[in-house]
Amino acid sequence: MTDALVLESLTKVFAKPAVDGLSLTVRAGELYALLGPNGAGKTTTLRMVAGLLKPTSGAIRVFGIDALARPADAKRIIAWAPDEPLLYDRLTPMEYLEFVAGLWDIEPKAGRERAEALLRFLGLWDQRGQRCEAFSRGMKQKAALAGALIHEPRLLILDEPLTGLDTAISRQVKDLLQERARAGATVILTTHILEVAERIADRIGIIKDGRLLAEGTLAELRERAGEAEGTLEDVFLELTGEAEAGEAAAA
Repeated sequence: MTDALVLESLTKVFAKPAVDGLSLTVRAGELYALLGPNGAGKTTTLRMVAGLLKPTSGAIRVFGIDALARPADAKRIIAWAPDEPLLYDRLTPMEYLEFVAGLWDIEPKAGRERAEALLRFLGLWDQRGQRCEAFSRGMKQKAALAGALIHEPRLLILDEPLTGLDTAISRQVKDLLQERARAGATVILTTHILEVAERIADRIGIIKDGRLLAEGTLAELRERAGEAEGTLEDVFLELTGEAEAGEAAAA
């Protein structure tokens, strides 16, 4: 089976390298959490995969497609959901989803059916006729996620999808991501809520200073960190050196 995403020596330099020779592989059908301290290069990496930022060097393949040589083909099977939901506030959720479906050349009847299914799943059906400008952040996040899913992408990329959401909405979003992975889609997300990654991710990649420190299942990362019974937080702090930094600061 073709891997969902392959990064080879991916590099992005601004004033200094934000992503520095990053190589990793995400398998088809898995839910992959990309973790790292602030400034590690997570969002920059995902923006390059989504085609929003051009790498300085390296390669990106999405289901075997060279995303740098054939960006339009890669974008057709990718969905990108940033940490700040981007909506047309004067539209209702249904109007917004029908508009996005049209951009993807989805037949109108199929677009309406997909929109209804997503709004019902995410608990927005009763608000389908309200303008998005009146929505809470959590409701906007769900509407934006529905927009990302309307064309049924094979690769779903989410940057901090649970930031600012209450417990109930977070649960709905997590359920949707797991449902999509079970249905065969591949999900890549970043999160600072390590308990979420620990519970739902099939595999985890940890990066720092734009480089991959470790990658694998939680059990494999525990073995790498020497934390046989540790939580993902314990493993993360050990591998990134944050634990030692905290101890030094407290001394």
